[in-house]
Amino acid sequence: MQEAIILVGGKGTRLRPLTNHTPKPLLNVAGSSFIRHQIAKLMDAGVEHVVFATSYLASLFEEEFQDFSQDLEISYAVEEVPLGTGGAIRNAGRLLRGDAPDAPVLVLNGDILSGVDVRALLEQHEARDADVTLHLTRVADPRAFGLVPTDEAGRVLSFLEKPKTAEEIVTDQINAGCYVFRRSVLDAIPADREVSVEQETFPQLVAAGQRVFGHTTAEYWRDLGTPLAFVHGSADLVTGKAASPLVQRPAGALIHPTAVIDPTARVTGGSTIGPHAVIGAHVVVDRSIIGANVTVAEGAQVRESVVDHDSSIGSDSFLREVVVGCHSDVGAQNELPAQLRLSCGIRIPAQGVRVSGTAVACPTVH
Repeated sequence: MQEAIILVGGKGTRLRPLTNHTPKPLLNVAGSSFIRHQIAKLMDAGVEHVVFATSYLASLFEEEFQDFSQDLEISYAVEEVPLGTGGAIRNAGRLLRGDAPDAPVLVLNGDILSGVDVRALLEQHEARDADVTLHLTRVADPRAFGLVPTDEAGRVLSFLEKPKTAEEIVTDQINAGCYVFRRSVLDAIPADREVSVEQETFPQLVAAGQRVFGHTTAEYWRDLGTPLAFVHGSADLVTGKAASPLVQRPAGALIHPTAVIDPTARVTGGSTIGPHAVIGAHVVVDRSIIGANVTVAEGAQVRESVVDHDSSIGSDSFLREVVVGCHSDVGAQNELPAQLRLSCGIRIPAQGVRVSGTAVACPTVH
């Protein structure tokens, strides 16, 4: 039996307010919760049992999959106290079905959209008789990541902190958040305490001379941890730049059958329009996610933004790189600046926020 662990316990603080009530892996991406895209990919690779390492809003994962009827067994390992990445893996390992010490166990971060060939990763792991194999990816600017240099045979040499100077950038390879563990190595992670695989487990394995290898690929890779990365990842799935078994045909946009789109509106760039959303006349929605029961009024523009469910955007308003929390109301003729995040339930009156000026007279104060 091929088994996998998916780490889904994080609070997703960088994506608030979207994650105030929903764990990051359960957010809607290209028409499905992101975790379902990951599950579909694992099933395509022959995985038969998945353990979710949960913590934050853990019960919502069981609700999401309570009617899941496909040929895959799902278990839930809940952290009562924070255990870190390594501790979470060790805690979830208790629910694995197989017990062969050499059996490979896939481990995935629950917020990475990746085009890695999982079967090829497993084959490489077994061909090298590795203790751990890490998927590595190359990035143009590695300063925001820990670096993982390897030798000519692919063996990991060290794990380096985020570089602070150009001289410290010795490789463009970074940890891509997908691993294969030999079961005995996974079971050797200390139990019932906080452990970081990046800062403790992997460096200790390398220092001890164990067989830790990198599997470096140039396939699509994106960390969905920030709002802009989140909307871009969703758009890339819709347009086919990134692949998922749940997206059968690339398209310019993904529009739910119950949504109402005015004929003069333009929905482009891989945007997703949710159930019962209403997109008005001359609206532009580009590379954005519009949630369920959202109304976007005439002439508004929503670009590279997320508008969460049960919210409204007033006529002639402009949003770029904005997150609008659920049950919010943005009045007419607002201009919301980039990086703005509106908490759930916020009300902004007409022309309440503008970058450019307005010719409308101020109200008389008595």
